[in-house]
Amino acid sequence: MPIASEDIDQHGLVIGVSPERFREVAMPLLFDHLDAQCEGTIAVNRQARIVWINDKYAEKVGIADPRSVLGQEIEQVLPASRLREVVQNGQPSMLDLMAFGDEHFVVTRIPLRDADGTLVGALGFVLFDRARHLQPVMAKYNQLQSQLAATQRELAKARRARYTIAGFIGASAAASEVKRQARRTAQLDATVLLRGETGTGKELLAQGIHNLSLRANGPFVAVNVAAIPESLVEAELFGTAPGAFTGAERRARPGKFELADGGTLFLDEIGDLPLPLQAKLLRVLQEQEVEPLGSNQVKALNVRVIAATHVDLEAKVASGQFREDLYYRLNVLALRLPPLRERREDLPALLEHLLDDIASRSGQPPLELATDALQLLQAQPWPGNVRELRNLLERAQLLADAGSLGASSLAGLLVDPRPAAAPTTPAQTITPTTGEVRPLADSLAAAERQAILAALAACDGNRTRAAERLGIARASLYNKLQAHGL
Repeated sequence: MPIASEDIDQHGLVIGVSPERFREVAMPLLFDHLDAQCEGTIAVNRQARIVWINDKYAEKVGIADPRSVLGQEIEQVLPASRLREVVQNGQPSMLDLMAFGDEHFVVTRIPLRDADGTLVGALGFVLFDRARHLQPVMAKYNQLQSQLAATQRELAKARRARYTIAGFIGASAAASEVKRQARRTAQLDATVLLRGETGTGKELLAQGIHNLSLRANGPFVAVNVAAIPESLVEAELFGTAPGAFTGAERRARPGKFELADGGTLFLDEIGDLPLPLQAKLLRVLQEQEVEPLGSNQVKALNVRVIAATHVDLEAKVASGQFREDLYYRLNVLALRLPPLRERREDLPALLEHLLDDIASRSGQPPLELATDALQLLQAQPWPGNVRELRNLLERAQLLADAGSLGASSLAGLLVDPRPAAAPTTPAQTITPTTGEVRPLADSLAAAERQAILAALAACDGNRTRAAERLGIARASLYNKLQAHGL
């Protein structure tokens, strides 16, 4: 029964009508008003299937007959609709932007409940067509969308592997064999373990394997396990749930495994993975699912793992520092990268490639090496392999005069990282020698560099043990390695 005119006083207030009666009469009027003023209205049931759509909305989205979409799931008609979320959580969405084709609609969504409060569906209203009433907001929104798209493109580019197997320079028997094995490995979607001394090109080969595999269009994510503080390794690899620990972000943070989903994850220095996390890594490899730190939900993954190490994993297994079951899970396809001293015939080609690359990056003309300089380099043991060779050439490029670089000039740049042998003669008094006196800062830097090299050599390149021997934190050691160009 409608409200009569005599029930309304001079101020427009309803008199003598109960609140229930008022809601009963007012709600249909409110709906009719919204339906008339809005650019479109749609309703879904508890299963998020369309039960009603008005003619204006149907025309706006190109539906000739509104009855033709009744019973369809809302996403089939409006892919960007979030009415299903409103039905599921019962929470209204008072103001939102919904994309449809090249347009954006300003919409509101409200849940529908029956008399006893049971959720029965949801209503969606298009408040403004093409958001023409919100031009300043839309301009800012479009700007942010453009910035987000540019950032996503840069991230995707950063997670692309740059190198191919052909980038592993060398035509020696050892180099040719490792490239042959790498090409075969690329066709097999199994876990790979790359073994070799530091500086032999393990990450380069990992990128080459990825680029030749069926995952080439997916991301390539590299992480150096030894470079992450032990307390953060789990969060970096497996991600964190919101507020997982004190200081953690309030939103979920994906780990490296999630970032590599659909592609390849390169785990360098896998031998330095803390023992408590080795069991979790084993489960991820076996089940292809990850459980973020602080979460009780697992996420399915599709990731290929390529691990690398320069340490003797078998010795670590024997000493209880590395899980035997994880070792076998990683050692499915194993490739050994030969050190530079085992393929000296590749040195001329490597020198040509490195000198051209260094010159290109520095903007200087390529450095020329005299015959005696090449012979000197051929005779070196190269414990740091190609990385050490590149470091030497970069310093030579910066310090050398124009023209050819001879052996005499190059000899002063060579550094023997091995610790000095213990004296075989009784200790004697050392008297200062005359000659040029270097600044104290240079002498201290040289002594520090020599001490770091000696510690690394004594610890077989293990940075953690080298830092302990030097009495400094591992992070400090990494800073010093970078400062000294090591």
